Amino acid sequence: MTSTIRFLMCPPDHYDVDYVINPWMEGNIHKSSRDRAVEQWEKLHHVIKDRAIVDLVKPEIGVPDMVFTANAGLVLGDKVVLSRFFHKERQGEEPFFKQWFEQQGYTVFELPKDLPFEGAGDALFDREGRWLWAGYGFRSELDSHPLIAKWLDVEVLSLRLMDERFYHLDTCFCPLTNGYLLYYPPAFDAYSNRLIELRVPPSRRIAIDEEDAVNFACNAVNIEQVVIMNQASAALKERLNTVGFEVVETPLTEFLKAGGAAKCLTLRVTEPVRAEVHASAAVESRVVQMQGHLLDSGLINQALDLIVEMGGSFQVLNFNLGEQRQSTSSAEIKVTAPSHDSMEEIMAQLIDLGAVARPQEVCDINWEAVAIAGVAPDDFYVTTIYPTEVRVNCEWVPVQNQRMDAAIVVGSAPSGSTAECKLLRDLEVGDRVIVGVEGIRTVRKAESREQRNTQEFSFMGAGVSSERRVELVVEQIAWELRQIRDQGGKVAVVAGPVVIHTGGGEHLSKLIREGYVQALLGGNAIAVHDIEQSMMGTSLGVDMSRGVAVRGGHRHHLKVINTIRRYGSIASAVEQGVLTGGIFYECVKQQVPFALAGSIRDDGPLPDTQMDLLKAQQDYARLIQGADLILMLSSMLHSIGVGNMTPAGVKMVCVDINPAVVTKLSDRGSVESVGVVTDVGLFLSLLVRQLDKLTSPYLVAQVR
Repeated sequence: MTSTIRFLMCPPDHYDVDYVINPWMEGNIHKSSRDRAVEQWEKLHHVIKDRAIVDLVKPEIGVPDMVFTANAGLVLGDKVVLSRFFHKERQGEEPFFKQWFEQQGYTVFELPKDLPFEGAGDALFDREGRWLWAGYGFRSELDSHPLIAKWLDVEVLSLRLMDERFYHLDTCFCPLTNGYLLYYPPAFDAYSNRLIELRVPPSRRIAIDEEDAVNFACNAVNIEQVVIMNQASAALKERLNTVGFEVVETPLTEFLKAGGAAKCLTLRVTEPVRAEVHASAAVESRVVQMQGHLLDSGLINQALDLIVEMGGSFQVLNFNLGEQRQSTSSAEIKVTAPSHDSMEEIMAQLIDLGAVARPQEVCDINWEAVAIAGVAPDDFYVTTIYPTEVRVNCEWVPVQNQRMDAAIVVGSAPSGSTAECKLLRDLEVGDRVIVGVEGIRTVRKAESREQRNTQEFSFMGAGVSSERRVELVVEQIAWELRQIRDQGGKVAVVAGPVVIHTGGGEHLSKLIREGYVQALLGGNAIAVHDIEQSMMGTSLGVDMSRGVAVRGGHRHHLKVINTIRRYGSIASAVEQGVLTGGIFYECVKQQVPFALAGSIRDDGPLPDTQMDLLKAQQDYARLIQGADLILMLSSMLHSIGVGNMTPAGVKMVCVDINPAVVTKLSDRGSVESVGVVTDVGLFLSLLVRQLDKLTSPYLVAQVR
């Protein structure tokens, strides 16, 4: 044996499964055979010693996992970054490994005690020495990567682990000689897989399937053209043989019970050092602040979960809990992401939750001018429903016309800087559009526990439930409608044709007649079926009084469309006595404005239906402006559209028999929406009855 490659191993004198710190240990406590473990370890030791130099570290009592020397640290040249174990069960190994490295003359670097990093189990050098692959997500923290890059003077590529079975990078990832890579792609997130594909050409990537992955085929020791592993399928062995590798299998089943195999049992202490490779890490960190009822509202949990789900990590630097129930809390959080692009994505989401940079780090916004009308610059900031402020010339400027899914255009006026939301189609050449996330904050209203608990809608919260008692929901909505009417507020109703089909037309008509509705939005269909019911007593040809189809009824909707078209508009048909009842009759009589948005499936359409989609959106936006409450009645697409253009602070109630409809509305970001899963006709009937109980109907003054 002439190889200069050197490994560190530890005899399994005290090895056992004494605790559970990974899924493989579940059900295996004290079920490992010491004799069989020794036998398997000695075979592995023999296989490696035939091809490389093996040093041994003395096993110690009380640290059964010390046998897994891959986690001792990360070695490059005469430097070693000592491991900081995540679980307390393994932290006792640290002083023993530190002593061994110091005795061998290594320069030892130690991470802060609260910054986990588990050595070569989570950090694997490219076999050509070009860079270091570093894993994070379960045992090692992303914040350790910049320090490793600095201390070892190496480029670090961060990979996020997603499957708890593969809790260390070396359980699912094995760089091989000549630039080959053996790995299990499902163990990583999309960003990490993309990074792997950018660095390793397809001809060098050997992706394995789950059968080989769970047998720890990637937890292999590579010595030049030899790959030593626990077990490999015939297909995998053939693939490795085809590209010039010899596969040596040596059973390590006793160690699999603790979640380790060949690579875990070894630490390579001779890694190639390349003089032309220097420290580099794409990892980026920022500090943000949050303030409000962070615990009561769940905002702090949402923020921390979001950071992790988007591939980042966090450290709570400060958390000040409000001393009284009405007091707000504040938090200062260090956010770390594997790249600048990832950080921008995380920050955009945190801004939506009200996070801001520390005052001393706040920057003015960045902007780029529009070069093509209707086309925003790349990386433009996408707005939400929440009130937003942007920093221009060191001052916070409120954004006007707040809505979601728009760009922010900044400008100037005699009174100072301006900012407004603009849809992409409305962007003009020269508009200064904000890009990136610097200098942007959303404003979240801080409400005390008492305020939230006394609000009429607090019992419902945001979300969907088909188990709520409809009567209770109706009582709350009725009370809110009455308050809004008495205070001169505004309620907009978004309605679909199901309102007519379920017998809710007469009830919605009454709401309009008694002053509870100030704007009505819908499509061609609800108007057609409402007018059909009023003029012919049917809806889609079904007699609404008897619930049966009438002969020739399928033609009724076309006949009423034709009649309204003859008179030029719904209002004209009302004025000339042709239309004498129904929802749209009441809208005309009570001077309640309405907007009908057309679609490709519309018959006719009615002359009032706006078939220009962009103009229809403008009509919708105009009618919901200033609304205190929006009631959405069984019209999914129209409701989602309205939800997208409605700013925060407007209460929304979505009623539909299908839970998926109200869920979709919440999924679109309309977080203040409330889903009521019930028949819309029943809902309207109960609502009118409850309003009658609250007070005797009164006549609304007519404006002539």
